[in-house]
This record gives sequence, structure tokens and C-alpha cells, in this order.
Amino acid sequence: MNKYIGIVGTNTQRSTNRQLLQFMERHYQDQAEIELVEVAGLPMFNKPADRVIPDRAAEIGKKIDESDGVIISTPEYDHAVPAVLMNALEWLSYGIHPFLDKPVMIIGASFGSLGTSRAQAHLRQMLDAPELGARIMPSSEYLLGHVLEAFDKDGNLNDQGRIDRLDALFADFEEFVKISKELWHTTEYDKQEISKLDKTDFGSN
Repeated sequence: MNKYIGIVGTNTQRSTNRQLLQFMERHYQDQAEIELVEVAGLPMFNKPADRVIPDRAAEIGKKIDESDGVIISTPEYDHAVPAVLMNALEWLSYGIHPFLDKPVMIIGASFGSLGTSRAQAHLRQMLDAPELGARIMPSSEYLLGHVLEAFDKDGNLNDQGRIDRLDALFADFEEFVKISKELWHTTEYDKQEISKLDKTDFGSN
């Protein structure tokens, strides 16, 4: 059974994106272990010259590093991911690189009909940066629109079509993770390249 980290891409206390990950945690408990991780509580990224990162960032990085993959659920603010998620990714790409070659699935929930489509595209662009270097599952958007009507009183998705779509994507992600474990030939090279980026970036503005 694979172990996944589910990143809640917001610091909102009553978040529908957290609710979506909680549903997945319960719904797939017989198939995989999903541990939810909050990005709230990290200080604002300030590129410390000594490269000492906050303990919380190191803790999140360790969880990601030890996982088989990551599922990120992001809201959409002004066609982009929330600042708190961007801040977390900054810390997780500065001196530590737990996302390097790590399989990632992106999902999102929103009040409107588009279901965070632009934020998901923005997040893909960020995760593809050399400092992060994630392996993002292609053609895999899960866009949960009109989210205030999407859950029942028990926190479960109330539309079978939406559940079926999520089941299909999760099955694809499990297969993507399996395939990714065989794509190790460039890993050492990738680590060397990202180490060069760290040295080049040291002390820069």
C-alpha cells in the first residue's frame, strides 16, 4: 500500500479543499494511506543566507521525501494559487528538494464553475521549476466546481459522476506512481544539477 502526503493548499480553517482531501483519505483508505499536511504556520520566505530553514518546513520536507507521492489540493485566488502555498513551495525548494522526481497529483475545489483550472495550471508551472523538479501526472485535472453543493452532511461527495471521475484519476495516479519508481536513471544527475543551482543561488538577491 502506497503512502501519500495530501497538501492542503490554504490556511483557511473551513476549507473545501481540505474537505476534498479528507474525503479522499477516507474513500481510499483500503487502497492507500493519505496523510494530510497543512502549510499554514510557516514564516514568510526570506531567503536566509545561512540556508537554515524553519523546523516546520524541514518536517514537511521529510514527510514528502519519505512518501510515495503527493496530492495537492489548491484553491484559486486571482487565477493563481494562494500565497500561503507559494510560500511553502519556496521553503521546500531552498536548500532542500523533497519534490525532486516525486510523483504529484493536483486537484482543486472552488465556488465557481471552473474548479481552480487556472490555479492548477499555475501550480504545474511552479512544480516544473528546476528547484522543485516534481513529476506531475499529465492530463489529470480534477476540477470540483460549485463546491458548496458538492458534499453531503457527512463530508462525502454527493454526485456519483464526480466520485467516478476521482476514482479514475486516483487509479491513474497509482499507476503513475508505479511507473515513476522505474524512472530512476536520471535521478542522480538531477540531484547534481539541483545542487549546482543551490550553489549558484547562494547569496543572490
